[in-house]
Amino acid sequence: MAEAERIIGTPDIPEAAGAEPEQADEHAKDAAAERPRGKRRIAVLFGVAAFAYALDLISKMIVVAKLEHHPPIEIIGDWLKFEAIRNAGAAFGFGEAFTVIFTLIAAAVIVVIARLARKLYSLPWAIALGMLLGGALGNLTDRIFRSPGVFEGAVVDFIAPKHFAVFNLADSAIVCGGILIVLLSFRGLDPDGTVHKD
Repeated sequence: MAEAERIIGTPDIPEAAGAEPEQADEHAKDAAAERPRGKRRIAVLFGVAAFAYALDLISKMIVVAKLEHHPPIEIIGDWLKFEAIRNAGAAFGFGEAFTVIFTLIAAAVIVVIARLARKLYSLPWAIALGMLLGGALGNLTDRIFRSPGVFEGAVVDFIAPKHFAVFNLADSAIVCGGILIVLLSFRGLDPDGTVHKD
């Protein structure tokens, strides 16, 4: 039995590497504590993503039903209006000739975030990635299901500040998540919770 254990190995148990029993107990406790902590961060990530996605989806359904083909609604005079616009480009109306490429980029971002979630131990990173994921899913849903066709759909935009591009809640979530990631990077906080100083 001992020989079988030596050949197969006992991963994640320090005793197998010659650690003292007390060290093995401490390592086992640390590992047990880290697993739930990581699961909580993943839950936060997907919770934030679901919230951002739901807000975006509901807002677009209301805009399409109540605002499309109607005059804009003034929120703060002419400084802020709600105006339904179909956008075939990227965020804020850029690059309308590359709709399929933007669709593929959004799908790639979602895959990368899902893979990164396995190593996530930082709450601020979980929130930032959740906003990115929810926003990317919101706009990707439009790309897939709205006209003129699959992967070429136009995104519904409706928030129209004066002298600025029209955007939606998914764009807002993506921008806010991106800003938070930049701030976390400047502070040296990594997704796995470690802090480094350059």
